[in-house]
Amino acid sequence: QVQFVESGGGLVQPGGSLRLSCVASADIFNIYAMDWYRQAPGNKRELVATITSGGSTDYADSVKGRFTISRDNTKNTLYLQMNSLKPEDTAVYYCNARRSDVPVFLSSWGQGTQVTVSS
Repeated sequence: QVQFVESGGGLVQPGGSLRLSCVASADIFNIYAMDWYRQAPGNKRELVATITSGGSTDYADSVKGRFTISRDNTKNTLYLQMNSLKPEDTAVYYCNARRSDVPVFLSSWGQGTQVTVSS
C-alpha cells in the first residue's frame, strides 16, 4: 500500500498563503489521479482539488482561483498552493490517489496537516 505524508500546514492570517506537500512512499508517475481533501470539525471530508496523470486539474468551487494543485513525479510529491486564504479554509488537509474515476483510494487516510486561517 502506498503511504502519503502531508506537511506544510500552519496558522496563517486571512489573505495569507501556504503550500502543502504530500510525499508518497512509491512512484506516482502512472497513478490516474491524486487528490487533496479537507475536513473541518463537524463536517465530512470534502474534495478540494484533483490532478490526473495527464495534468488535468479540477477544483472545488470554493477554492477555484485561489488554490493550485500540482505534482512532481521525480520527487513523488503532490503540492497544494493556497493563496488568499479565508477562515472557512480552516481544516485538516489530506492527500490520496486513485487508479480510476471511482473513489477507491490507494492509501488509508493519514494524519493530514492542519491549516488554520485566523486573525
